[in-house]
Formats: sequence, structure tokens, C-alpha cells
Amino acid sequence: MSKPSSSKEQPEEKQDAALVAAKSNSLFRNAQLREAFDNWLHCICIVTFDLELGQVIEAIHPNDVEFSEQERSNICYLAFPDSNSGCMGDTQYHVRIRKSVNGKSSRETQALRDYDRKSPMFLQTDKDYYWGSVYFRQVKDKNLPRGYFQKSIVLVTRLPFVNLFSELCALIAPEFFDSGVMCMEKVIKEISKWPAPIPGQVLHLPLLGVLFQTYIPNHAFKTAVPNVAATDCAPAKAAAARSLILASAYDGDMFKSLSSVVSHIHLLWELVLLSEPIVVMTSSPTTCSEIVHTLTAMIAPLKYCADHRPYFTIHDSEFKEYTMDSQSPPAVILGVTNPFFAKTLRHWPHIVRVAENGSVGDSPKYKSKRSEGLKVLDSKPGLYTQYKPFLQKDKAILKKLLRGVQTKRPGEAQTALLKRHLTELTESFMIPLERYIASLMPLQKTISPFKATPIPQLFNPDDFLATLNSSGPQLTTGIKGDWVGLYRRFFRSPNFSGWFQTRYTELINKLQAIQLEALSQADLTAWVRDKQEVEVVDMILRIRQKLEKSNLDDVPLGYSVQEMLRERINEITQTLPDDLRTILNKES
Repeated sequence: MSKPSSSKEQPEEKQDAALVAAKSNSLFRNAQLREAFDNWLHCICIVTFDLELGQVIEAIHPNDVEFSEQERSNICYLAFPDSNSGCMGDTQYHVRIRKSVNGKSSRETQALRDYDRKSPMFLQTDKDYYWGSVYFRQVKDKNLPRGYFQKSIVLVTRLPFVNLFSELCALIAPEFFDSGVMCMEKVIKEISKWPAPIPGQVLHLPLLGVLFQTYIPNHAFKTAVPNVAATDCAPAKAAAARSLILASAYDGDMFKSLSSVVSHIHLLWELVLLSEPIVVMTSSPTTCSEIVHTLTAMIAPLKYCADHRPYFTIHDSEFKEYTMDSQSPPAVILGVTNPFFAKTLRHWPHIVRVAENGSVGDSPKYKSKRSEGLKVLDSKPGLYTQYKPFLQKDKAILKKLLRGVQTKRPGEAQTALLKRHLTELTESFMIPLERYIASLMPLQKTISPFKATPIPQLFNPDDFLATLNSSGPQLTTGIKGDWVGLYRRFFRSPNFSGWFQTRYTELINKLQAIQLEALSQADLTAWVRDKQEVEVVDMILRIRQKLEKSNLDDVPLGYSVQEMLRERINEITQTLPDDLRTILNKES
């Protein structure tokens, strides 16, 4: 990271910005280049402080990107630390920005649709949110009216690659501060040449003389990750001054983020699993955004489906929604730094208060405490909650982690241990649910090409719980406790709703695909012999509709099946009179 400098506003800056905008527009006359850029970034925002208006967006690259007033306001306030008096120099963190109902929808490229189909649920894009990677610089400058230079670079994207975009931002922002707006032309041009984000592949992404190498997992994310450094990328390496290898595009340092509350990882895992309201209070936006991100990652591969804000300010458009003095706070994890929240959110049931540089060695002061009547502003760091866990702690993993601290085990190894344990715990919890939902599929022999597609059976909690004695989590984990109680509570959470809706939709789509495959192999010429013309026309229209819908709904239908269905349509169309054939051919 470069040393902070107080780049003064230059008279030529507006001319440079106009020139960059013109060149970007010229570049993006090529639709393929624009789509390649949109695969990775929605835009780059430059946010500055105006004496009369406060935080304002100084520029957006590319300049044809539009935001609603609410989106612009949220970006402006999230781009500066909520209480930035202590944030001298350079500060990095990440945010989630809710899309406005009235906002202009972002471009959804074909590559991003393919990415969502192939990536694990927890890494898919969210149609309601952008991710933002923020690089804020604040340095003294006696030549400026307020005596300070304050400006932020925000990379706005639909991809949840927190680790990758943090590194990209750390490269782009200092270059911008040092050399000015002209560097944006180069950034846009180089990103427009990147390959699409394809799950299951190692990607080589050159930018400003640095070659970023990283891996994006696919559905089988637990399979062996390829050696990122060993993959062949000779041409890209030759053009780059240095390489930066990121083993993960999305994961941060889980152990570092949770080290101050590591003795409570099982309690925190339950809180996150159940979508409980949690607020993380610390003095640094970097720390709080990392912790919130890590909390949501604790239940991977299950997707965290409730809301979460790695960094949240008092100016956010959802401030009132999330800070109402209610006995039932919303299902959200908030990361905050403004001391005002200590009073506003004192009624929240679960509060993680973190001191800077907290560590496992501080464990005596990180005991779980009752949150009732708590003066959080004056309180010591720790986890404040009245929650009683359903499961017992796994003392073996806690001893391993503590032993690792004492023996100075590398942080990467500590994170790998913790992550593996939590992944196995989540999978032990989810495997019985996955097994049960698969049993809701109707028998294949009941699927007829000439009848309506059957639907899966409905989820019955009692039927599921009855399966736990013979095929519950106890088969894959040694952790004991009230698993039934945990499942019952889970059924009322957004995480269950999100998981079930996705899996149930997949079952419906699979049934559609099975029926369409049966229809593609059926003898429709024999079927039409005793049918009225209106029935034949109805069958043709229904097959066409199902084909069209299969593409829109991601029904897993192979190309050969689609071709065979078109052949069946042609076969039965030939049995109709010429006038009807003409009409149907015009409509096709």
C-alpha cells in the first residue's frame, strides 16, 4: 500500500475526467468489451467531501452508469468511515449496498447468469444488493479549506469476492491518488479484457502490472482446489511486473476475525444458522466488515439468507428500519463503529464488542455475558447474549486452536482448522435435510409425457424429525445436544426458507426436465390419431411454452432433448391442415 499523499485538485482534472469518459465511451462501443467489464464490475465511484454538500460522488467510471438518489446517498455515506476522526491515512473495508426499488437495474450478463448456475449457493449474486470495496484516504493538507484531504474509491460489483476486490482496490486507489483520473482509463481497458468469472477454474487477471491469480469454486466446492500458483499463464506472467496469488477470491482470515471470541464459535455458529439479530461493535470499519463477513461464512456451504451489512452508518436509508426500539429486531447482522449505536441498539439480543488487536490470549475478558440492561458503550469487549445454545461445545477443536496460538501456528493453518470444523458441523446439520428433501420427489414411473407435470411432496417437519433417530447428525459428528430443538428453531429462520425455496425449485425443474425428456421420446404421431385439431394445436403450443420456460427457469435440459422436442413439434404439425400449419409457423 502506498504512502498517503494529499493530491491537490488540479485545474486540468475536469478536462482529464472528460477525456477518460470519452475514451471509455469509445471503448464500450464494442459490446463484447462492455459485457466483459460488466462481468466483473458495475462501476468505480470516486467520492469526495464538499464543504457545502458533505460527501458527494465526484465521478463514476464508466460515466453512463446511473444510480437512484437513494443509492447515490448510501454509496456516499458508506464511502467514508462513520466517525472518521481516528481514520488517518488509508482505510480499507467492504460494504453491501441495497438496490433501490426505483433504481435502474444493473446489466445482468450471460456470463453472470452462467456463473450463478454453476457456483455454490453462498457465492451467487444477489439481485437486491451490490458489493462495494472501499479505499478511504484522509491526510492533513493545510492548502485545503478544512485542512484535510478526504476521498474514497469504491469498486461496485455484483460478485461477493470480498478478498479479490479488496486487493484490486488496494492496487487501483493509490495509483489513482498518485497519478490522477487518467489511470481509470487503463483500469477499465484492462478489466474489459478479463475472462468471464467461471466457477471451477483458476483465473488470471492482469491489472496495472500485477497478475492476480485466484480460484472460484463450483458446486463441488469441497473437491481439491488446484494449485493456483502452478497453473500455466506464461503470456500473462511475462507482461506483469509481479504476481499476487489469492487461494480464495471470497474468504478472509477467519481465525484472525474470530480470535477474540473463539471460545464462543459454537454459540456464534448457532446464532448465525438461526438468522438471529447480531450487532458487531468496534472502532474500525476494517475490523467490523471483516468480522461480519466471517460470521456469515461460518455456516458455509449453507447460504446466509438474512440481511447483513458489513458496515452500517447512521445515514443509511435503512437506519430507522433497523434501529426501531422493538423487542423483535430484524434478522440482520450489522457492523458499526459509531458510538451512537451503543445506545440505539442496546436492546439487541446479541452484541459482539471487539477491541482493536483483540486475541485469544485476552480470553478472560471475552466471556459470554448477559445483555439485559447492558451499558454497551461503557462495557468491556466480549459477546453479550442471553442465548442458551442447543449444542455442546466441541472442546477438542478449541484446545487445538488454543494450542496453535501457544505454539505460534501460522494463521493460515489456524483458519484451515477452524473452517474445516465449521464446514463439517454445517454439513452434519444439513445432510439429513438434503436426504429428506430428495425423498419428496415423485417416483419416475408416475411421470407421463401426456399429463401435467407432478409436483414434489410438501415438506413436513414432523416427518423429517422422525428420521433423525436413524439418520441424524449423530452419524457424522460427535457433538451432542438438542438437535431436534435446533432444527425446530431453524425451520422458522430465513436461512431455512432460502435453502428450502432453492431446493424445492430445483426439484420442480428436475421434474420438468424428466417429463420433457419423456415427451421428446414419445410417439406423438400415434398420439394424434384420435385427437381433435384443437388438442393437437394445444399440444404444440404447450411444448413450445415449456421449451421457452425451460430456458428462463434454468430447467436442466440438454441440447439434444431440445432438438428432439422440436422434431416432435414438426412431426405433429405435419398432421394439421395447411392453413393451421401456416399460422403456427408464423407464430414460431
